[in-house]
Parts: sequence; structure tokens; C-alpha cells
Amino acid sequence: MPISGTLWRGAAVVFLAASGAMAAFGTIAPSADPVAPPELSPVVEALPLAVRASPAPSSYMREDRFQRGDTLAGFLARLGIAEREAARLARVRALQQLRPPALVSAEVDADGAPLSLKFLAERDRLVEIVADGDGYRALEKPAAFETHLAMKSGVIRSSLFAAADAGGIPDSVAIQLADVFAGDIDFHRDLRKNDRFAVVYETHALFGRPVRAGRVVAAEFVNQGKRYRAVFYGGSYYTPEGSNLRKAFLRAPLEFSRVSSGFGGRVHPMFRTWRAHQGIDYAAPSGTRVRSVGDGVVEFAADNGGYGKVVVLRHQGSTTTVYAHLSRFAPGIRRGAKVAQGDIVGFVGQTGLATGPHLHYEFRVAGVARNPHTVAMPAGLPVAQKDLAAFREQAEPLAARLDLLVNSTFALLE
Repeated sequence: MPISGTLWRGAAVVFLAASGAMAAFGTIAPSADPVAPPELSPVVEALPLAVRASPAPSSYMREDRFQRGDTLAGFLARLGIAEREAARLARVRALQQLRPPALVSAEVDADGAPLSLKFLAERDRLVEIVADGDGYRALEKPAAFETHLAMKSGVIRSSLFAAADAGGIPDSVAIQLADVFAGDIDFHRDLRKNDRFAVVYETHALFGRPVRAGRVVAAEFVNQGKRYRAVFYGGSYYTPEGSNLRKAFLRAPLEFSRVSSGFGGRVHPMFRTWRAHQGIDYAAPSGTRVRSVGDGVVEFAADNGGYGKVVVLRHQGSTTTVYAHLSRFAPGIRRGAKVAQGDIVGFVGQTGLATGPHLHYEFRVAGVARNPHTVAMPAGLPVAQKDLAAFREQAEPLAARLDLLVNSTFALLE
């Protein structure tokens, strides 16, 4: 639609008025005495006004680990402590308790003088070093740990420790797991790919930071399709129904550790055949600790021809166990000595008829070799009838945690 002349004239007036206003605005004369704004650094300009006005802190907190190879002077300097103050601190005897890899928390003032240092020493003692006049003094007290429960799971691909590493599970928990089920599973030979486990364990923290893992309080292990469960009660482990998991004999004589866990069953080095009718050979590094599988008395501990250094233990009834090719005997192992289940009787070697370090283990009943993997092992006493109510009160919530963990983690593997 054509625009009328009247509209054109009105638009022109508005345009000219606006142009004049802009021109006037653009040509405002500066003040005769301009006041320059204060110069701010780019960093300060980026900060809010409230932060720009904040005073510098009078002290700051710093944490660091005392590492192997650290000198005390170098470590204190890393915490921001001035050299003159480090020399005074070095006179505090309590600082000699500092051991790698202790985590040290330090409050240091702006001049590099420490107001306090805190660290966890041996025997769970909390050491705090504070300023005292021109020097420093140390205070010690038992550490007040915070205890929480962690829930983790894993699937065996190559070894228990590899599965624990993949699941973020500490070595100490993996070893406990092997000990809990040691009466039912030989963790050196029985593990199979796709075996799986779930574990509930304590964690101990100090000042909100994790310090270490604690006791396993509940666990499940599925080995070759067979499911085992354990809950902790009164110093022992039981099935959720109250049966004792401790057996009269352990399934394996080798102490379980990261060093030996990668080794498994072996073919006899001389005869190149499985000698299961006489015993079981365990490949393990020389020096690996060999434990008694049950309570007993040392019947023989000496050199014995092709068996090399041998320990023979007599157990209750007519059962004996044999530990051969040892590099040496444990202290106190001699004829007539009493041993308890789990006691160390010797160390893996290759004495006698052996081409490499290994343990030859035999389990004999009335002088006849039996397969320790299949022979029935009597269990310890179950939870007493009078304690069943208290046991169930503690066991049921732990079993429920296992159910939750197992159902959420392994549903796709069933």
C-alpha cells in the first residue's frame, strides 16, 4: 500500500528528532577536570567486589603424604613450613613416629609458621603437634575412627586379586575372603573363569578421609556354580542359617597371598603326570609360607630322600598331612610340637626330587592318601540355640545387603 505524504513527513520529523538526540548525546563535552577510574589488574577486575575487599587469610590448611625417600626437612618445606620453623619442629620427638605413607594435615600461617600438624601413627595413635610459646609440643590420643560399610562385587577372569583390583577392593579384603571360605574352596586350584563374589566389609575413616579397610562382615562366593555364603557373628563366620564355616581342615595348605595367587595346579616335574592318588602339587615361589591345614602335632620334621625337607602332622583320629620339598622349617617346628590350624610349618622350596619350587601335599586317612578336595570335612559347632535370636537379628540385615548387591550386580550373568 502506498505511503501518504503526511506519514512520510511524520516519519521524517521523528527520524530527525532522534538523529539530533543521538548527535547531541554523542558530542557531550568531557568534564574540565576528569577523574580517572582506578586501575585494576585483569584478575581483580574479574572478581566480585566482595571478594576484592576480603583480607588475605591469616593461615591455610595443607595436606600431603610423607613418602618413602622423603627427608623431614624436604617434606616440611613441601607443606609450606619455613626453614627456621622446620628446625624447631625437628626437635619434637613425636615427629619421629612419622612413617610412610602417613597423611599429614598442617595448618600454617602466612609467615610459614605451623599452628598444628596432625597424622596417624602406629597402633592407631593420633599425633597432634601444636605451637607452644617459642616451640612446639605434641599431644597423643587414640584415633576416633568413623566406621562405615562398603559393598563391592567381582567376577573372576584370571585370579581373585585381578578381580578385586577391577572392583576397587583392597587386598586385605580379598585375603579375608579367601580365609572365610578356606574350608570349602581351594583358592589356589578351584577358581574358574566367571566365578563371582560379593562382599560387605567395614571401612575406617579419620576426619572424613578413608584410612583402611576393616573386617569382612558378610560375603558370597559362587565357585563352579556352587554358592557359599557367610556372615560374621561373635568372632566367627557362619552361614545365614547358623552353621559354622570353620572346618576341621582347610582345603589348601598354602597361605593365600598376591604373590602365590597367580600360580595353580601343576604337572609333577619328574613324572609329568597328575599324581592325585598320592597328593597334590602346588606351584609357588620359593619362600611362600606353608600352613597347617588343621590342629595337630608334629610327627616328623627332617630330610627324607626324594621328599626333601618334610613335615608330617598327626591330627585328631587317624588323619595325617604331609608337606614336602620345603626350603626350610618354620621356627619351633620339631617332633612333638603342637600346631594350630593356620600356623606356619615351613616354606616352599625344591629340596629332594624336584626341578622347581613347589609344595607336595598329602592328606592321609589311616595311612591311605585321600583327595583333600573331595573328602568331607567336619565343621565346627553351629550357633548355640540360646544365641539364635541374637544371631538372626545381626545376620538378616547383612544377608539382605548381600541379596541387594547380588541381584543388582549379577542379574545378567544368571
